Formats: sequence, structure tokens, C-alpha cells
Amino acid sequence: MSDPAQPRSAGAAFAEAVIAALPGLTLTGGIALGAFALRQIPGVNMFSPMILATVTGMLFHNLLGTPALCRPGVVFSLKKILRLGIILLGFQLMLSQVAAVGAVGVAIILVTLGATFVFTKAIGRVMGVDPKLAELIGAGTSICGASAVIATNTVTGAKDSDVAYAVACVTVFGSLAMLLYPLLPGLLHLSPRDFGLWSGASIHEIAQVVAAAFQDGPAAGQFGTVAKLTRVMMLAPLVIGLGFVAARKASAQVGGAPRKAPPMPWFVLGFIAVMLLNSVISVAPAQKAQIVILTNFLLSMALAAMGLETDFAKLRQEGIKPLMLAAFAWIFIAGFSLALVKLFA
Repeated sequence: MSDPAQPRSAGAAFAEAVIAALPGLTLTGGIALGAFALRQIPGVNMFSPMILATVTGMLFHNLLGTPALCRPGVVFSLKKILRLGIILLGFQLMLSQVAAVGAVGVAIILVTLGATFVFTKAIGRVMGVDPKLAELIGAGTSICGASAVIATNTVTGAKDSDVAYAVACVTVFGSLAMLLYPLLPGLLHLSPRDFGLWSGASIHEIAQVVAAAFQDGPAAGQFGTVAKLTRVMMLAPLVIGLGFVAARKASAQVGGAPRKAPPMPWFVLGFIAVMLLNSVISVAPAQKAQIVILTNFLLSMALAAMGLETDFAKLRQEGIKPLMLAAFAWIFIAGFSLALVKLFA
């Protein structure tokens, strides 16, 4: 008979961890599948499965309660599956897409992104919004909605309720943009290319950009999609940059003892590597479509887990200020990018 005092083997520990995670993985996976199914309902398909998974997870947790048995799998989804999904996101991007946007288009996207992030952080400070929450809202507004929020939080380290609040904010205003933008090309005298660039440079989620830009025709839709994907590429340098800044702040002496430096987002390097690989190899369209579905499913599992960690009572404690901040950020990115498009594109 084995001595119980002896340490377990690495294989046994791994097997136990997998078994412990199965209930939670089943729950987050089931919610993600449900989110994909909900998109078959007319009108609901305007929302990405990630958003639907977040809302479903929040409703499940607050109405029924998340079983303690599911906790290990929920945490696994929040950490490991999230990182894998972001790495696979690189298969949706290619360096040639940057060339298609052109130097002026890329410059407009970069300047808009940087100005929006800085504006959101600055206004959040003036309004008294928690800096971490303001950072998440700034990332979600300036880059790519929910994906940017959860990726940025790997270095920001905000509360789960803050992440859920930020996702809710970018969902609300991204959806408003998706509905309002198609009414404006004629009023603003925008060509299909300019409208696509404006949509791609300022609307929050990829799905929202596609829905809005194609309302002005295939040329606007295609250019808007490419512009948006170019903007998504900026997720990697932003998260790495924030991680570097956080690490430098953490290295300062506090009370005579150095702070523990936050982990650097090494998974973002995987995202860059996959993007570069996708730029030099040819992936069949059918296979790429399957990878896109898998990526969205994994990210939906992560956001389902985020919803399962979110209490409505904690969201109410945040008050209305973060929502107002998200509104100001949305108005800023829409107006600022439109001005650049009108002036330079």
C-alpha cells in the first residue's frame, strides 16, 4: 500500500485537476453553445456569441447561482481558455490587410486608437472612475470590444465585476453605433470606402462593424472589415505596453518591500506569431472558417465564465459614472475618427 505521506506524481495531480475542472467546463461550454444557438433567432444575430454568452452567464449566476463544484472549471475557462482563444485570433489577421488599408488609413486608425485610449483614461480620472475600470473601457472602445477588455485585464487585474461592467458598456454603445451609422453616409457625404474606414476605425466589435458597413454596400462592408481587422492587430502592442508599464510600476519600493511584478502577457506573443504565420502560409477558406468558429467558441466560454463570476449587486455598486465614461468615449471615437476621415481620407 502506498504511503499517503508521499507526494503525488505530476500525472496524478494533472488528472485530478482535469476531473475537478470538468463540471465548470461543461457549464461554460454549454453556455457558449447556447449563445451560438441564440444567434439563429432573427434579430439576435446582430450580437456576437461572446456578448450573448456573457449575458447568459450573468443571468444564470444571479438567478440560479453557480454551483461550487463548477468553480475550478470556471476559473480554467477565465484563464487558460481565454489565452488560447486570443492566440487563435491571430488566424483572422494578415499583414497584407494593413497594406490594403493604406498608409493614410492605418495612420487614422492608430491616431484614433491612441487618442481614444488616452482620452478615456483622462476623463475617467476627472470623473473619479476607478483607473482599472477606465482602462478596460478605454481598451474595449479603442480596439475591439469584449475581446480587448478581457485581454487587457490580464495585465490590468481589475475585479471580475469591473470586467463585466466594461463588456456591458462597450456592447451597449457598439450596438448603438451599429444601428445609427448606416443612417449617416448620405448626410455626411461619405463615399463607401470612407464610410467603411470610419466604421472600422470607430465601432467596437467586429460583428458590429460588419453589420453596419455592409448596409452601405459590399465595397463599404469589405473595406470596413479590413480596417477593423487592422485595428484588432493593435491589441497585441497595447496589452504588451500596458504589461510593461504595470511591471515598471510594480518594481517600485512600497513600504520598504518591492511589489510582486504582474505576469507579462506572453500569450500575446503567441497571437503575434500566429498572425505572422497566417501571413506567410496559405490556409484553405474552409479550414479558416472552422478556426474562426473555434476561436469564437473559446472566447465565448471565457466570457460565459466571466458572467458566472459577476454579481448584479456589485455592478450596481459601480454607479452610473462608468456608463457615462463609456458614452463619452464612444462619442469621442466616433467624432474624432470622422474628422480624420473627412480631412485626410
